[in-house]
Parts: sequence; C-alpha cells; structure tokens
Amino acid sequence: MLLDQNGVFSEQQAVTTTAASTNTVDLTAAGNFAPGALFAVCRVDVNFAGLTGMKVGVETSDTSNFSTVTELASASFLAADLTAGKQILAVAVPAGVKRYLRVKYTVTGTATAGKVSCFLTDGLDMH
Repeated sequence: MLLDQNGVFSEQQAVTTTAASTNTVDLTAAGNFAPGALFAVCRVDVNFAGLTGMKVGVETSDTSNFSTVTELASASFLAADLTAGKQILAVAVPAGVKRYLRVKYTVTGTATAGKVSCFLTDGLDMH
C-alpha cells in the first residue's frame, strides 16, 4: 500500500464533534497525485466513547473552501464499531472527481474520546 503525506486527510485526528478532516487533498498539486485507481481508507486509532454513532463521508469540491460540496461515498457506524485498529472505510475514489477532496466526520451524540486516520492509497491492505 502506497502512502504519501500529501494524500493524508487525518492523522490521529481527535473527533468529538462534527468536523471536516484536518487536511484537504488537492489532486492537481504537483501534477497527478498517483497513477491508476485511488482508495480512501479510514481507520480508528483510539476507541470512541460517549457518542452513539458517526458517519464518515468522502467529499469533493472545485474550491478549497468547499463552498459547494459533493459527497462521493459515506458509511455510518455505531459506537461499538469504532474501536482502535478497525478499518472503518475503504472505498474507491470514482473517476471524474473535482479538484479537492476531504473527509467529513458527522458525530451523533456527545463524543468524549476517539481518534481516526484517513488517507488516499493506491491499494488496499486485505489483512
């Protein structure tokens, strides 16, 4: 699995309220990001607590401020599914995405703990 710092949305980002990923990815920066298919992958780094659930959505926009957003893919999880070490999202980024990508975390309830990492990669770890 290829990882590039320019393709990291979140690195152990604490998510206790609804928020966008710490970083956005500009797919045109320095030419093509990576040849071939890309996958958005998210994993839990620290157990979540206090919340009832969380939705993770991959979003795209023509502008870096995401004034107009298109959701490409999403998945919702119950608190019991948000445990350390668990990969919670792995989706292919479809062709024709706009210039910018980010991940949005939508929290249901009141989270008191939890961290997540999300990134783009050229392949999935099937272990």
